[in-house]
Amino acid sequence: MQINYFEILRKNLKKYRNENGYTQEKLSFEAEISADYISEIERGKKTPSLKRLFKIADVLKVPVNKFFE
Repeated sequence: MQINYFEILRKNLKKYRNENGYTQEKLSFEAEISADYISEIERGKKTPSLKRLFKIADVLKVPVNKFFE
């Protein structure tokens, strides 16, 4: 069985965003990424670059590897 890391990423992004009390809009503002882009990541329509993923992780204070567990 193949692991779909993009599916894990999108679910964990939403999970950590909610756990930290961030709306998509607040996260997008803090990470300097559009809210539409955050939404597209969470819906599996876009895959973030490493640079953007690290910015999101920094805002949420979550190690990047946690997005893939």
